[in-house]
Amino acid sequence: MNLNIHDVGDFAVVALHGDVDLQNSPRVRKGLLQCLSQGRNVLVDMGGVTYIDSSGVASLVEAFQTARKAGIRFALVGVSAAAMRVLQLTRLDRVFAIHPSLDEAMAAGG
Repeated sequence: MNLNIHDVGDFAVVALHGDVDLQNSPRVRKGLLQCLSQGRNVLVDMGGVTYIDSSGVASLVEAFQTARKAGIRFALVGVSAAAMRVLQLTRLDRVFAIHPSLDEAMAAGG
């Protein structure tokens, strides 16, 4: 799994590629929480996610809750079909702000 963090406007974009599973989710969690601890708005680009398990979902939920408590914007972007199926099964597609593209997420304010 690859994790790349870069700035786009007022957002830290955390791009994930590959499997977000038990082996890789600690890196995802650390990257997300590090961005949030710096007070940065976060967009998680999930277009390259081929698989996500419960540990990956837990990392996203923890980051979402941390952002909400701190009043920081947090959203998912370009969610792959594989990841969207998991989010729909867990009904988290109704919890997270999900946008089809970075441009649309930034226009919506996250």
